[in-house]
Amino acid sequence: MTPEDVERERPYLFGIAYRILGTAADAEDVLQEAFLRAREIDDARSPRAVLATIVTRLCIDEVRSARRRREAYVGDWLPEPLLTDAPVSGAPASAAERIADAESVSMAFLVLLESLSPLERAVYVLREVLDLDVGEVAEATGRTEAAVRQLAHRAKEHVTARRRRFPAAPDAQRTMTAAFLGALAHGDVDALAKLFTDDVRIVPDHGGKAKSFVNPIEGADHAARYFVGASRRVREGRYAGTGVPAWIGGAPAFLIVEDGVITSATVLEVVAGPDGAPRVAEVFVVRNPDKLDAIRRGLHYRAG
Repeated sequence: MTPEDVERERPYLFGIAYRILGTAADAEDVLQEAFLRAREIDDARSPRAVLATIVTRLCIDEVRSARRRREAYVGDWLPEPLLTDAPVSGAPASAAERIADAESVSMAFLVLLESLSPLERAVYVLREVLDLDVGEVAEATGRTEAAVRQLAHRAKEHVTARRRRFPAAPDAQRTMTAAFLGALAHGDVDALAKLFTDDVRIVPDHGGKAKSFVNPIEGADHAARYFVGASRRVREGRYAGTGVPAWIGGAPAFLIVEDGVITSATVLEVVAGPDGAPRVAEVFVVRNPDKLDAIRRGLHYRAG
């Protein structure tokens, strides 16, 4: 396997690893180890198939050990945010595929995948997200085709049962973001509360390494008051951060920059409400500095 083969498959392999692991740093480590191992393997399969097998098995092992480490994690654990391109509106199939691809690395979707077992997660990513056939998934995971079908069925049922909402269309996400910023600028709690679902949650991830609220904030009114209060502190000069718009996992987001350093990433999960209008269903606030490193380095998710 040549270095060119390895480099060509990097985006595809990173997509597998990031979805299974939920962290860009761990995904990069797995790829590095996989590339080293691939040099010693003589396999008639394509470089992509060989590397995907190595990456998948390394990821399953890493998820198992990571879950043990997370038992000591301080506060809520969220996936590591990763920059993506803004989703595009429009009809071309390639555009629709890019939107679906970005949704599969969204914070909300990765949080949902955390509820699966390591093996179920790997099978779901390969079978349902990347659309590999059963034989390819069996090869990558080292399981029989019958076992893969069982795992895929169980994982799909679990995801379907827990995934109550779906992301709003790109134009609706932009409309919601503009309305959110407008209500925030005016300090209008009532207007802001109407942009949330009734059961909206704001989930913090500080890891005990950054100042943050501790428990998730639940309910539209509480969420609106939290954001208006934070905005007021900025206007009054009690908080020196500057908001910078971004897209993370295909969703609208805001980075807070203090003295040139990114100190937090806030991601809005915008869904289609019961009346068809977009609503913010969940907000993820990542302040753990270790999880902002990929954004600081400008690491960008690209579909492989």
